[in-house]
Amino acid sequence: MGGWGSSMSTIPGRLLAAGVCAILAGGLHAQVVSPRQLVEVADISHPGASPDGSMVAYRVEQPSVERNTHDTVWYVQRIDGTSPPRKVAEAGPPLRESDGATLVPMPAVWSPDGRHIYYRALMDGRVGVWRAAADGSNVRAVTSDPADVRDFQLGPDGRVLMYSVGATRDEVAAAEQAEYDNGILIDETVPIGQGLFRSGYLDQRWMTQRLLDSDVMRSPLLAQAPDRWKAVDLATGRARELAKSEVLPGPETAVGSVGGFEPLRQAQDGRTGRIAILAPVEEWPDTGAVPEVALSVLADRETGRFIRCRAGPCTEKAITGLQWRPGSHEVLFTVTDPDESHAQSIFRWDVETGEVSLLVRSRGLLNGGRVASSPCAVTAEAMVCVAADANRPPRLERVDLASGRRKVMFDPNAAIASDMASVAARLLVWKDAQGRQFNGLYYPVRGNGGASPLFITYYWCSGFVRGGLGDEWPLATLAGLGISALCINAPPGDTDAVSRFELGRSAVESAVDLLDSKGEVDRTRIGMGGLSHGTEVTLWVAMNSDMLSAASVSSIAFSPLAHALMSMQGEVFFSRLSTYWQLGTPDETPGQWKRLSPAFNIESIRTPILMQLPEQEYLHSVDYAVPLIRSGSADLYVYPNEAHQKFQPRHKLAVYERNVDWFQFWLKNFEDPDPAKASQYARWRSMRDVSP
Repeated sequence: MGGWGSSMSTIPGRLLAAGVCAILAGGLHAQVVSPRQLVEVADISHPGASPDGSMVAYRVEQPSVERNTHDTVWYVQRIDGTSPPRKVAEAGPPLRESDGATLVPMPAVWSPDGRHIYYRALMDGRVGVWRAAADGSNVRAVTSDPADVRDFQLGPDGRVLMYSVGATRDEVAAAEQAEYDNGILIDETVPIGQGLFRSGYLDQRWMTQRLLDSDVMRSPLLAQAPDRWKAVDLATGRARELAKSEVLPGPETAVGSVGGFEPLRQAQDGRTGRIAILAPVEEWPDTGAVPEVALSVLADRETGRFIRCRAGPCTEKAITGLQWRPGSHEVLFTVTDPDESHAQSIFRWDVETGEVSLLVRSRGLLNGGRVASSPCAVTAEAMVCVAADANRPPRLERVDLASGRRKVMFDPNAAIASDMASVAARLLVWKDAQGRQFNGLYYPVRGNGGASPLFITYYWCSGFVRGGLGDEWPLATLAGLGISALCINAPPGDTDAVSRFELGRSAVESAVDLLDSKGEVDRTRIGMGGLSHGTEVTLWVAMNSDMLSAASVSSIAFSPLAHALMSMQGEVFFSRLSTYWQLGTPDETPGQWKRLSPAFNIESIRTPILMQLPEQEYLHSVDYAVPLIRSGSADLYVYPNEAHQKFQPRHKLAVYERNVDWFQFWLKNFEDPDPAKASQYARWRSMRDVSP
């Protein structure tokens, strides 16, 4: 929820009309990347190599606005690129976290003989394990359990599959109904501010939700039920309960603490048993500069002897992934550079010689999907990675381990990639007056012959940036319609909230100063938007600066009502509130509340604000949203069945298109002639009439 929870076709007719008018008015390039194209970008994830290194399996997820669903498919392809991808199985709807972000799916597991892949999928209302033949000839369910599968392992010989479950679906439904019949006790686990009975929509089902060990992340009722492991004989289909001693340890538990700290990453060499470990060398409270990390290899379990990589790339960079190169002494590790908009590079470390060399450098993400830490598939000769950068959407690439040469294996986004050629996105690096450096991805307007309006979103910009973190502001579309766009990466912040927000304001203001000094943007026409921490910074700038002509937010911010609703979570909530925002109750810290909360700064907000909030959160905002609406300063739209990050394709498209309309209205004085939008523009004109 907002900062309270902080820590990726054809042009629709009405947008085409707006685009044509803007093109005629501003002389822009005739090709505009549409919001729908950005919504329907296909994502590739979890490439995994077959045991003999000849094949790779990967998952493709593509939203469909027409059906308001996500089509997910498993493909298999030869790693040498001599065959096209083969569709082997439907993957079912994406499994999601309760905040709306996609739950990182488990990669497919190959059978030892390379003839099948096993994967977890949601089918017909049940989460189970399925098996697909690598040649596409057969797909079948392996498990048929009354409970959803949480995890699974394939036995070493490929004859037995072990899987874990919690409470059964019937037990969960009965517990929900019992609460409905007998009344729901409001305690620290209940997420007040949303419906209480089956109000959470997750994994294509309605469910009652609870807060477990968190004041923001929700879990289904009975999610705390312990794992029960079972084994199914793949030849007979017979299943039996497993004792804890029979469950194979996962690779992430191979090594305990290192130097008193839990490893951040582990990777085991399947041939020698050696384990590569990435561990912090000092405690980190999840804010401020990330501490130094140590990349090491546990060479001898009995003696506990570690070999540490001491070359610069191992100790001076943000390492986000590590893997063993099969049949070698090399550890392949990924560096994600925060100073280059999280662009990734892959290095080779020879554990025997200590030599470290660069394998490949990218301008964006080069890994296993949208999540920066997700791994590539790796064989003795090659890596298979998902590549994505500001100018090109995700595609599957083969990276030769001898030469570093890259080759595209599969590109499901070729059409939009072609259209993106008209968008000149580039890395922008600048400093503020205090010498602090910032960076982001800049999408300038082409061929307008003068200073353009500018839209800024703030928080996180990596890979193929569709609409900033949360995908709400279509940057390429805005640039095509005459509004330059800038996605700013939030630098590591201080634990002091005011300092952190002032850092964000300085990043925004210094970027505008730079672009204005070059004659690229018009500083009198600046818009801004953000999700979560980006919402906080957007509202902070609106409250403390006269720079913005319009703003758009997708999350809640600090307010006494939100405090009251979330305070039932007790110490977990109070501790985080005190640590990150220096807030107690409104009576305990009135000065800090007046400084941070829009509820105490209604008169200071002179910027019109478009609020497009998820149903799960919007009630937390009404103590400041309603006064803003009544004063003619805001519009509020609420999207049903959505959580912190909206995921339904139709909602994504509606958010994109309304943001385009909003910023074209305020920054370009342009109105879409579509009659269906007449009431929208009537409200916005009324806002403009009362704006100071």
